[in-house]
Amino acid sequence: MNPLLYHRLHELKEKLILCFSVSPFLRFGSLDSGVPIAPSPLRPFTPSNCFVGNCSIWRKFVDKFHGMKKLKADEFVARMKGQVVLDIRTPAEFADGHLPGAISFPLFSDEERVVVGTLYKQQGKDTAVLKGLELVGPKLKKFVLQARKHPGPLYLYCWRGGMRSSSMAWLLETAGREVSLLEGGYKAYRTYGRELISSGLKLIMLSGPTGSGKTEILHQLIRLGHQVLDLEGLANHRGSSFGGIGQPPQPTTEQFTNLIFEQIMQFDLSQPIWVEGESQAIGRVSILHELFSQMNCCHTIRIDPPKEERIERLLRDYAGFPAGELQRSIENISKRLGGKDTQDTLEALHAGDYRKVTDITLAYYDKGYDFSMARRETKMLKYVAKSYDPALIAPELAEFARREIHL
Repeated sequence: MNPLLYHRLHELKEKLILCFSVSPFLRFGSLDSGVPIAPSPLRPFTPSNCFVGNCSIWRKFVDKFHGMKKLKADEFVARMKGQVVLDIRTPAEFADGHLPGAISFPLFSDEERVVVGTLYKQQGKDTAVLKGLELVGPKLKKFVLQARKHPGPLYLYCWRGGMRSSSMAWLLETAGREVSLLEGGYKAYRTYGRELISSGLKLIMLSGPTGSGKTEILHQLIRLGHQVLDLEGLANHRGSSFGGIGQPPQPTTEQFTNLIFEQIMQFDLSQPIWVEGESQAIGRVSILHELFSQMNCCHTIRIDPPKEERIERLLRDYAGFPAGELQRSIENISKRLGGKDTQDTLEALHAGDYRKVTDITLAYYDKGYDFSMARRETKMLKYVAKSYDPALIAPELAEFARREIHL
């Protein structure tokens, strides 16, 4: 064994023991042999039986001698419902995207991960692992105490199901907790979600010009027991330039995709899934290609409420918001709206004539809608209703889809 490595591990041993708030006796045998002794004896946490072999000791210690429960992504997702899920990655990684419902429980801070990663690239794995042990050692007691705030089984993951989550799982198992690991980590969850969508979804798209009440109709379909993927709800955005007004902050595109995965994983994929017609971009987030490509060629039902009804709905949705927010939204589309229409719209806004504002902007959105629908690969089924009240039209659309669309 490298003498420097052996010396450093001896130093770390004392720190680790001082930080432990659990029993100093652990179940394991001779780590350098690769074969555990009989499972019943308990051996003290000492240098002779903890830190032997080469720098792969940490992974050996974790994976071979504690028999950690590792679950494939599909089983992990099924079992974690209603349970405590801990994300062992850094706060920055968690902020970019995480399993919905997971709690940030980082092994390293953002800065510590940079240090370890830099050492790995510049000086190799041995030095990086030693530095990681040095950084983590003083925090072991804190991790155990924090985990006690979350009773019951714990489900852990890191980026690829490697040393970060395995190390934390070892610690928490030693503290007496029941722990399951996501095999392949966060990356495996993302792959599983994409594969699930790529396998083919039985989509039915509800289409219609701006102000048709599509979102409200989809919500009624949910109440009737139908499967609905509410993309605008997941994106915290209604889709148009005005769509972010009055909405919570949007997630990152990565997290938006995770929310889509979560919904898809809960559906019965042998049954139809309703979705609203959208552009690929919804505000600042984007629909993943695997889903959007299917939306472009799925069965589509188009509704066309009278323009006056659409204006009334949009007035109810937006007229109560501050004029400044509406003005910024108008200015965001000014190049496409055109100079004169932009000026007329802003003048109407400042005069409090919201009906005129809506009328002008609807003309712009209707042109864009007709253009996008002309590019679709499948024929649309048009449904003409006596009433476009969401509560009344939703059951009619469900029955229409059952008769006309065979999935």
